[in-house]
Amino acid sequence: MRKAPDCALVTGGSKGIGRAITLQLAKDHGLHILINYASDTQAAQETLRLLEEQGGSGELLKFNVQNRSAVDKAIGEWLSANPEKFVKVLVNNAGITRDGLFMWMPENNWDEVIDISLKGTYNVTQNLVRQMIKNKSGRIINISSVSGLRGAAGQTNYSTAKAGIIGITKALAQELARLNITVNAVAPGFINTDMITTIDPEKYIKLIPAGRVGEPREVAHLVSFLASEKSSYITGEVININGGLYS
Repeated sequence: MRKAPDCALVTGGSKGIGRAITLQLAKDHGLHILINYASDTQAAQETLRLLEEQGGSGELLKFNVQNRSAVDKAIGEWLSANPEKFVKVLVNNAGITRDGLFMWMPENNWDEVIDISLKGTYNVTQNLVRQMIKNKSGRIINISSVSGLRGAAGQTNYSTAKAGIIGITKALAQELARLNITVNAVAPGFINTDMITTIDPEKYIKLIPAGRVGEPREVAHLVSFLASEKSSYITGEVININGGLYS
């Protein structure tokens, strides 16, 4: 009987960096991809189409990462329906920005950003890590940001959430290393996605030594490496991909 392919779950996998990661993981590792999304069904379906077009396999998994009961229900039902499959790779990519100066920041803008990036990482990881522990194998890759390392004016909520991701990464890596489960973070700088469309390019291009923004595929290649056996002795790391933009 042919063994079912290992799987990867990419949260916020319907577009931008998440879409690029989805396509790269399938291409490089032959993983069956669970494409998580919250609301944009059209974008999620397009990502699945692109995945299948390149010869990969996957399916959509809709839930809000910040809602624990929704996470448990969606993942629990999938695991029950697919007992022979193993989610070997988890990419915690879901996140949003709600920028504004701290002194005028509405509480809901703070809560929403923290809940999706930070609570979402807790919810999804805690749900899937038990299967990784049972199998004594796994790769957890958390998407942080240059904002989580150096901070960014007008992004106290986002910077706090992404800094928290780094804390989770470093602590959880120490808990899981002996079980052949690695936990690493990727910290992108300015990447060509919807998140930067509202920013004047002249304001940030001149700050980047490389003189350009990064592309989602470049982040995806790094994530793919961290998902591979080649990275088996790397854990608890935060790897920057920012064109030389440091604090």
